[in-house]
Order: sequence, then structure tokens, then C-alpha cells
Amino acid sequence: MFVGGSWAEPDGGHYEVIDPATEETVGWAPEASRDQVLAACAAAREAFGPWSRTSPEERAAVLGRAARIIAGRIGEYAELARAETGATTATARAMQVGVAAARFRRYARVEPAEWAIQPQINEAGPMGRAGVMGALAVRQPVGVVTCVTSYNNPWANPAGKIAPALAMGNTVVVKPAPQDPLSVYRMAEALEAAGVPPGVVNVVSGSRTEVGEAAVESPDVDMVSFTGSTAVGQRIAEVCGRGMKRQLMELGGKGAAVVFDDADLGSAVAGIGTTFSFYSGQICTAPTRVLAQRGVYDRLVEQLAAYASRLKVGDPRERDTVVGPVISAAHRDRVESYVELGRKEGAVVVAGGERPDLPKGFYVPPTLLADCTNDMCVAREEIFGPVVVVIPFDDEEEGVELANDTDYGLIDYVWSGDVARAFRVARRLRAGGVGVNTVGRNMEAPFGGFKKSGVGRDVGSYALHAYSEVQAIVWPG
Repeated sequence: MFVGGSWAEPDGGHYEVIDPATEETVGWAPEASRDQVLAACAAAREAFGPWSRTSPEERAAVLGRAARIIAGRIGEYAELARAETGATTATARAMQVGVAAARFRRYARVEPAEWAIQPQINEAGPMGRAGVMGALAVRQPVGVVTCVTSYNNPWANPAGKIAPALAMGNTVVVKPAPQDPLSVYRMAEALEAAGVPPGVVNVVSGSRTEVGEAAVESPDVDMVSFTGSTAVGQRIAEVCGRGMKRQLMELGGKGAAVVFDDADLGSAVAGIGTTFSFYSGQICTAPTRVLAQRGVYDRLVEQLAAYASRLKVGDPRERDTVVGPVISAAHRDRVESYVELGRKEGAVVVAGGERPDLPKGFYVPPTLLADCTNDMCVAREEIFGPVVVVIPFDDEEEGVELANDTDYGLIDYVWSGDVARAFRVARRLRAGGVGVNTVGRNMEAPFGGFKKSGVGRDVGSYALHAYSEVQAIVWPG
């Protein structure tokens, strides 16, 4: 483990990390004890004072060096990411390691306006001369941040927490997902080589729940940044509430894709189809719940089914593979159980639905469930796999109502040839983000969810805000 600037053997030995494509051993991950996790939090607390007092330029220099190291080792790191996650080689290079390097670069370039609001000397106040008080609002670091990261992207997700937290002067304890923690240790090596001082970044892992619990409960921790399921997020939020800890929660999603009769179906199919291909559907932002207006419903189902059938499922190391495995045998079984539940609820499986005939690996084919209703479990619960459900609707009012009839609200999508209507509908959707005729994202736009999809916003300047407290300094004018 990486604690207080040193590499330490774990008290609990090591556990096996499995390649979901081959079912072979990738490596062995440290199994931390509760005491070691608390020691990591204490190391972060000790390092916080000196690190928080460094200049923004000093911190930016460390982040910039880390970005260059990660980018320079992209082939090596991507191969590890592919083996741990089952992502295709192209995805591991571009969307995992490549995005991680980009995020460190982004937070090495923090503009002065992102640090403080300029003084205002025009407000009346009872204590100032001539009734005028000066005021300055500055952003202070929160303190020690526990970062609990997701298994679907062990590079971009931790980088999206670590980089802005360090840029703002915080110190971190990173608890990676148990399925694929080895990449996060490589990131720690890159940060160590970049010159991060001892204790500023700490990494502890484990397959037991007590590791994450200790990293959240420690009295040395001021904030928890979590990406994962809503159920786990709710338990973390309860602990944070008792300790008045700040929290940033990016939780589950059941993104609605509202497709109107006048939509460009080619664009809609390509966008919705990313649920099948991007991380094999293991992504909270996926448009997994398609609401199709009746005039286009049959054609959309037909084209989505054809699209799904063309995607090669198999070894992620092969260049023409589009859909790799899901993370584990247990998760494959969970996704398959939802498909079977959909059948029992009355959905029609028009693509996929049967386990691929492959000798090894935890594979689920792109699966399309048609003739669904919004009250079915497959339409309401996050499946987190390459499964799309399609629900018909009649008019705009019903489409909006169905889209909002969910516990989740992370990212929704609207496809329509009428741009005015698309933006009108987008404003009515109860989601943290809405894509209009696209599934692309702007990496400076705020990211986070409504309802049970999370608390807070990050990405771009919003991440700097998330990992900071606003302090007011006032003086007589």
C-alpha cells in the first residue's frame, strides 16, 4: 500500500485480481487492515497543513508532471487497465488512461478566477467607516478527502477526484474498487515520481467492507467523494451526516433517451448504441431507457436490434472487438437475471438475451428489450450492463412525464429535429445533465445528478468548487 509516502506490506495479505476476459490472474492486491486505513487518514491529516500552504503554482507543477508521466506510459498503463476491467484496448488507452492524463493537465492550469472572487468595496455595513465594508470571498481547501472510486474506470474516475482535490490544497486517501485496484497503485507511483510530498496521496485497498468503512468513518477525514451505487452512497451519506463531513456523490442512473418522430434515427441509434459498446454498458450515464414516440417506435426498435447484432462480442485485445466482458461472473449473472426478469414482466427480447458461446470470460451480449412499460423493474432499476429497454409514448407531455418518473436523474437525452422543442423538453427533465441530439459531454460543464443519482457537482471549475469551502474576509472600507 502507499501510505505516508512509503510503500507498505498489508496486514491482511493479498487477494487475487481476475481478468474478466480470460478468468486468469492479473495480479495480487493489498488487503489493508482497519488500523492501516486509519493510519493512512492520519498521514493525510499530518500532510494537509504543509500542502495547503503551498502556492497554486507549486501544486500545479506536481500535477503537470504527473500528467506527463501518465501520458508517457499510456501503453503500459492501458494494458493493465484492459486486463483488470475487460475494456477494449482502444477504450483503455483513450477513455481511461488518456482521460486521466487530460484531467491532471486540466487541474495544472487553474485560472486565478477559480481561486477567489475579487474584492467588493461597495456594501454598506454597521462597522465600517462611512458605513462601507470591504469583502473578499476566497476558496479554502476542505481538508482530508477520502476518494472511493468505481470499478468501471480505474484511471479517469480517480484522476477526476485526486487532481482537483490536490489543486485546491487538499490531501487524499484513495480507496479503489476491489475489482481493479492495481491501476490506482500505478497512478500513485506516477504521483510519487512527480514529486507529491509524503502523505498528500495515500492508497489503501481491500476486498472487505471494513476498508471502505474505516476510510469514511475516520475522524481525520473531512470529506468523502464517492462514485458507485445509490445503495452504498446512501450508507456513506449516513456516516457523513453523523460527522458533518462534506460529501460529493456520483451515484446510479437510468438515463432516459426521448426520441421524437422527427429525430434523426441514425444519430439516435448510434448514441443509444453506446450503452452496448462503452464499457459493456457499465456506465451510469448510459441511455438505457429509450422512450420512443409511436410514429418512430417500430423503426427505432428495428434499427437498434440491427445495430446490436453487428457488434462483435469477444476478446478485448482484438482490434475488431467492440463489446468486452462485464467485470465479474457475479455481475454477469446479475445482468442475465434482469433480462430473464424482463421476459417474465412481458418485455420482448429482440436482440441478445443469450450468453455468447465463448470458452472463457464474463460476457453479456448487447440486449434489446422492446414493448416495455415504465413500471417494469428492468425500466426502473439500474442494470449496469449492455441492456436497453424501449418504451413507447404518444406526445411530448407523456414523454416528459415518463422520463421524469424515475428515482434517478443523472443524464437524460433528447433527439428531435425541432431544436426549439428539444431544448424546451431538456429544461423540463429532472436530470443533472441533458444531451440534445448527442451523447457527448463537454468536460467543463457541471456533472452530477438529481434525486438518487447523487449530491453535488464536479468536472471543470465545478470540481474545484466541490473540493473547497468558501471563506469570507471582511474589513472596514
